[in-house]
Amino acid sequence: MLKGFQRKYLRGLAHAYKPVVMIGQKGISDSLSKALEEALESHELIKVKFVDFKEKEQKKEMIEQLEKAADCEMVGMTGHIAIFFRQNRNPEKRNISVPKEKI
Repeated sequence: MLKGFQRKYLRGLAHAYKPVVMIGQKGISDSLSKALEEALESHELIKVKFVDFKEKEQKKEMIEQLEKAADCEMVGMTGHIAIFFRQNRNPEKRNISVPKEKI
């Protein structure tokens, strides 16, 4: 579970990123879950864009499903783009080091 200052740090890092996973008409499918899994495995911090879902409640439900399915955490949301983070399980392959305490 990430703390507020850690989320803020990750949102700052993700600012320049482009969305790598798009959620369209089909919603959450097996192929979308697989794409999310692969993106998190290689990047750790990714943006997901909701293309056809504009309702806040729909997005909230989908985010909860994605967090459970990929064992990741949403660190922020701006408009129709959500930012997800999952640290690589292999310490040698980690690209992002999250600060342990507030600076």
